[in-house]
Amino acid sequence: MRDDYPDRTLAGVVDTSRSPYARLRTVPLRAVRLGEGFWKPRRQANVAAGMPRFLRDMEEHGVVDNFRRAAGRRDVPWRQASYASESDLYKWLEAVGFVLQTQEASHLREAAEAIIEDLAAAQGPDGYLFLHTSLSSPEGYERFSQLDRSHELYCAGHLMRAGIAYYRATGEERLLQVGTRFADYLCTEFGPGKREVTDGHPEVEMALIELYRATGERRYLDLAGFFLSLPQSAGNLPPIAQRPALVGHAVRSGYICCGGADWYAETGDEAMLKNLRYLWQDLVRGKIYLTGGVGARHEGEAFGEPYELPNARAYAETCAAIAHAMWAWRMLLATGEAQYADTLETILYNAFLSGVSLSGDEYFYVNPLASNGGYRRVPWFGCNCCPPNIHRMLASLPGYFFTFSGDGVQLHLYDACKALLTLPERTAVRLDVRTRYPWEGSVEVVVTPAVAAEFTVSLRIPAWAEGALVQVNGDPAEAEAVPGTYFNLRRLWQAGDRIHLRLPLKPRLVESHPRVGENRCAVALQRGPLVYCFESTDNPTVSVPDLALAPPSGDTTGGFVAESQPDLLHGVTVLRGPGRAMCMLCAAGGETRLYRTWGCGPYPARYEQEVTAIPYYAWANRGDCTMRVWLPLTHESGGVAACPHHLSGEATA
Repeated sequence: MRDDYPDRTLAGVVDTSRSPYARLRTVPLRAVRLGEGFWKPRRQANVAAGMPRFLRDMEEHGVVDNFRRAAGRRDVPWRQASYASESDLYKWLEAVGFVLQTQEASHLREAAEAIIEDLAAAQGPDGYLFLHTSLSSPEGYERFSQLDRSHELYCAGHLMRAGIAYYRATGEERLLQVGTRFADYLCTEFGPGKREVTDGHPEVEMALIELYRATGERRYLDLAGFFLSLPQSAGNLPPIAQRPALVGHAVRSGYICCGGADWYAETGDEAMLKNLRYLWQDLVRGKIYLTGGVGARHEGEAFGEPYELPNARAYAETCAAIAHAMWAWRMLLATGEAQYADTLETILYNAFLSGVSLSGDEYFYVNPLASNGGYRRVPWFGCNCCPPNIHRMLASLPGYFFTFSGDGVQLHLYDACKALLTLPERTAVRLDVRTRYPWEGSVEVVVTPAVAAEFTVSLRIPAWAEGALVQVNGDPAEAEAVPGTYFNLRRLWQAGDRIHLRLPLKPRLVESHPRVGENRCAVALQRGPLVYCFESTDNPTVSVPDLALAPPSGDTTGGFVAESQPDLLHGVTVLRGPGRAMCMLCAAGGETRLYRTWGCGPYPARYEQEVTAIPYYAWANRGDCTMRVWLPLTHESGGVAACPHHLSGEATA
């Protein structure tokens, strides 16, 4: 490690402490301690259940033994695995590095250090390390000969990032040395006049830039820039700075955009930032689900056309949600704009969190917004990219709450936590955040500088938070809290000063753009950052696919009220309100044709029925079920008077 490298303990999830074009600086993970709030139990389940179980499964399926075989440490047969399987182990090691930056976890550290020795022993003398080659795998091929599908550089990138995270946690350089040796080898093989092609699956670009940040070695940044300047080998897509739209594989797209944002933060490449902004608008104006899920098509795990956002057929891969959360974070660091933090929050609470069970050790690969049953989370997939990606995201989460700049400190996400930060001019300040968000909308921040000091505390006002209020030491703030911006409080802060942010948490009905065909004349429910869904488990007397809503005119809550259920689904707030259920006896005894001339007879009657919605992230945790996020609107008057079976007391099925 270079002598001029700053203290490893001061680096954030990505280290922008010396990035000349980043507006915001990341804070160290170890500077933030989550309290008894929303995210702490999920991170605890990740460490206690999810990560140990996944390691056992990797051992059982031969993922680790393949490295031991390559190193000559164990005489075992080659276990067939996907090209990307090596990256699963690297992501798991990166997650361990993030965990160890915030807490003791001796069971994970002991396992990780043994694996690190196996990886180091498997690495070739020139620094190359990829098992699906002729050196290790009986069905192998020559190096870099199949980059459109091999994931060689993709895996290398994850290896580098694992080494960085583990070094920042422990100070041990063994894994970092494995990653830098591979990076050095890549620098001899790729570049102008050498191999002028990149991997079909981006990842190495942002890894090389983070390695540059960790070591100061300019050649890593230069190689990342070279890769970013090339067409993507899978799909022959233009370089990201020239790409006219988000197309193709959603995870790959998210990762290359992350690399582009990192490149801008180090170089100030305005053409790159301009196109990333353009692509971001392409995302949020027509290619992202209400939940923050990304990727409409199963074929190619890809984006669809603008507004092509099917519900039951949504792919919305968990890794795609993570990739776009990472991109949102990097765009936030580059620009300081609240729109990116809003999307980051939406993804984390919905599309990301739905990917993991409440127990922390089973996962969704695909996250639909409607289901007629048959979906369940599982611990292992043939392609296992999502579970360790979830592990490292949960492990790194404390690094996403705060940033600082020349003016002061910014709060992006709200949860019970304590942060000890060092602001510019060496001002030390402690922030105690007290809240039950997202269940309650009250957020109190106690500001305690080491000495009285003038700086700015910036609070994100979510885009949905119409009517948010801010007080300082009990007095209303003079300025208005504008949704979708940061509320900036600049003053001479004294120890014990208190900020009180009140966010209006009430149910709200939302509708989509009319070009989203499946959602025409339909609405969904949100409360705060949470998207809600209707699950058959909570509505056992009705058919969820046949439900509709008939909100009172002008009532954006739809008549729904929030109700705390501390013993349900590890503690949630449910929404209860009026629905309209279709009488299936009317349907069975009436018209049976699939199509008919419009106006030739009534549809089956609907009747009033109280319905219950739960947070989308928690669905499918209680066995097989049907589920809907979007429900159609009906303008029928409803009531049992419309249904003769209910008037006569007959049951509905």
